[in-house]
Amino acid sequence: MIKYLEKENLDDLIKEGIFVVDFYADWCGPCQMMGKVLEAMTDLNIIKVNTDTHEDLAQKFGVMSIPTLVFFKDGKEVKKEIGFKSEEEIKNILNEL
Repeated sequence: MIKYLEKENLDDLIKEGIFVVDFYADWCGPCQMMGKVLEAMTDLNIIKVNTDTHEDLAQKFGVMSIPTLVFFKDGKEVKKEIGFKSEEEIKNILNEL
């Protein structure tokens, strides 16, 4: 399931379970490629955060480059990956959690 963060509180959305938060921007080529990979992974809880409209969240989570994937388990950040990742790489990261 992919959800685009609008005005919701991110902390409320990621309270329980495993979530992948994708920090991206519409103008970013690698972000668009990453988006296609994530769209194919229908069994994940994915929240997409546009860094142009949610600069505060990007700053809060130390996002300096995009795409950045931040992995959360039960509301706590457990891993951060910067740059494009393949579906296999994402699955390997999730298996480690």
